[in-house]
Amino acid sequence: MSQPSLYNEIMQMPVIDTHTHLVGNKLCANDFWEISDYFWLNRELQSAGYPADADRLPQEERAAAFVSAYHGSRNTMMNRAFTAIMKNLYEIALTDAESVLKANETVKQKRNTADWAQHVADRLNVVRFVVNHPDHAAFAGMREDALLLPRIDSWLPELARKIADSSGASRQSAFEYTKRTISDQLQSYQAMGSPGIMTTLSAYEASAHEAYELSDNSSIDEITMMLLHEICSELQERGMFLQLFLGIERGWGTDSAAPVNNSLRIVKLYGLFESYSIAFELVVASELNNMDIVQAAWNFPNVHVGGMWWYNFRPSTYLQSMQYRLEAIAPLKSSLVVSDARCIEWTYGKLLLVKELLAHFLDKQVENGWISREDALYSASEWLHGSAAKRYGLTNSTR
Repeated sequence: MSQPSLYNEIMQMPVIDTHTHLVGNKLCANDFWEISDYFWLNRELQSAGYPADADRLPQEERAAAFVSAYHGSRNTMMNRAFTAIMKNLYEIALTDAESVLKANETVKQKRNTADWAQHVADRLNVVRFVVNHPDHAAFAGMREDALLLPRIDSWLPELARKIADSSGASRQSAFEYTKRTISDQLQSYQAMGSPGIMTTLSAYEASAHEAYELSDNSSIDEITMMLLHEICSELQERGMFLQLFLGIERGWGTDSAAPVNNSLRIVKLYGLFESYSIAFELVVASELNNMDIVQAAWNFPNVHVGGMWWYNFRPSTYLQSMQYRLEAIAPLKSSLVVSDARCIEWTYGKLLLVKELLAHFLDKQVENGWISREDALYSASEWLHGSAAKRYGLTNSTR
């Protein structure tokens, strides 16, 4: 006899959204267009003929163009998430240009509701959000402020560049100055209560297991890797962790970012994983690296796998990655959710998809006899909440 679906239990489970672009004093979308212009949906709409400069059109023309592209891309994942936002949060069905204009007024009205942001979070039981800028962490109208994981890619590349631009004794002096700067910066983050930091890393030729020594011949990639060692050493002294976002590279066009499946991207960091006892959380945007980070987490007890980022946020890659994780690593080593949302309404749309996919995936595992229903629910609870809560020191965050 088949067992009942896990859907209801999973929908009620608490969630920690481990990466957002939410800004604490403007969590809600100001209007319909702030929701509909979300980068990922906009790209799919453009594939169905939506103008790239639609925001310059008169409202009526823009609404008509939107509806045409919206119906033309109804098979896509972000379209489905957007439809759920409109239907479930606003009770709106978009059928024609007039319905878009009415939706715009509804969104404006709702965002002025005092508890709207908390209401949206509660729909899927999202108990905490992570942000990367100190001035974004105070969440107005919410029960909890965001957890702050400061991102260092705003200053790390510049520090490496300054060292690379110097030479001789000046290069060594610049390196020593940078080490002090790193220590001071991490101390300030710790004083803010941040349990860790976050950074992206683009393409890098250096490898963490190599014993580089600073010289005039040191490349900027080698200097960056030496600085990463300094950062990890400082984090270890402070009991903090490092969240790494990997797999996106820029420079292949004037204003483009692309996922690059570099088979050596993760193993080049093994020297960090084995040299420091800090926790590393790996988040990737390139499909083939999903297996690589699971292998790293299998090899190193201090390596954890994070949510699905950028081009990885698709049902196909979610299902594949969940299979890798279920087979190889304990659930407490895996976090599943990275919404990348810029308004709280999109955390609902994207997390709804995640929970639905998770329920579908685990239902199949139970049905096929690979795991028990109890183990499936345990895995789901860790992937959605427990793993991140432990790593981030949020063990009481289970409203």
